[in-house]
Amino acid sequence: MNFIYTYLADRRFLWLLLIINTAGTLYGYYWYEPQIAVTPTIFIPFVPDSPTASLFFVFVLAAFLLRTNWPLFEALAIITLFKYGIWAVVMNFLSLAVMGDIGWQGYMLICSHAAMAIQGILYARFYKMKFWHVLVAAVWTLHNDVIDYVFMQYPKYPGLEIYVREIGYFTFWLSIIGTGIALYYARRCKQGNQLQIY
Repeated sequence: MNFIYTYLADRRFLWLLLIINTAGTLYGYYWYEPQIAVTPTIFIPFVPDSPTASLFFVFVLAAFLLRTNWPLFEALAIITLFKYGIWAVVMNFLSLAVMGDIGWQGYMLICSHAAMAIQGILYARFYKMKFWHVLVAAVWTLHNDVIDYVFMQYPKYPGLEIYVREIGYFTFWLSIIGTGIALYYARRCKQGNQLQIY
């Protein structure tokens, strides 16, 4: 397993991840543009879920490249990358089951969001987040669920509106599981692992 971290610590690989995540973040905000255009201003920060998650990770990667850590972004990234990565994979497969076809973009979203869920955890052993960072990130994430499924600002997938209550319930538990993962790594962070970039 350690050979994987040899690649993860390679500065060239970190730059590649930074470029990919930055591009993915920009594309994600573009994907959400039609929904953002009709969203009340007060809710806009909570609407583009996945691109905001990848934006958090962009800050994590930038910190690594600067040979430092930004723990609050680490907590936000690990929870939201896991949550929205898994969420989008499941929603696209559900769309496939309901609609019969999701096109190439749907399959691209499945692959990219699966990678989102994985990458935040791969670097987690090098995070410096503490309990309070995870608490703040958890409040943000659960508040986002309220905005999505109480104020009905959830991401719109054609054909899935009839399942919105079940999707909301599933999303809430993804938030809880993601928070649990973050708490697990926050405890491990006390061991003081440092990403040795070369």
